[in-house]
Amino acid sequence: MELLKLYLDFAIFGILGLMGFIALWITIERTLFFKRLNLAEFSQVELLHVSITKNLTTLSTIGANAPYVGLLGTVLGILITFYDLGQQQTIDTGSIMTGLALALKATAAGIAIAIPAIMSYNGLMRRCDVIELQFKAKHA
Repeated sequence: MELLKLYLDFAIFGILGLMGFIALWITIERTLFFKRLNLAEFSQVELLHVSITKNLTTLSTIGANAPYVGLLGTVLGILITFYDLGQQQTIDTGSIMTGLALALKATAAGIAIAIPAIMSYNGLMRRCDVIELQFKAKHA
């Protein structure tokens, strides 16, 4: 239990930080890709679709799962808080509230990663739809 107590924040925030970095990287990469996209390079809409939606599933997965990673950190933090209280065999409301408040920061971090990731995903998917419609209009 002591090992979990020592490394829980590092593990959860490390995973969330990595997820946030990947989401940001995908968003920037796709935005730059769309700016230099030449529709004339594609002969079929299916090949265009594969190209423009690259890595968007990863971005969606990050947005959908970051709150769960944060929630896992919160649940484990609450578990540690209750374990410590059980070991002390006293009821100290101050330590209970402090432990619970600190545990909730992981959920907040997960939500903070998820919101911009989902917003980016939705914006990029809209851009994909527009590109595909432009391609179809030119090749109709």
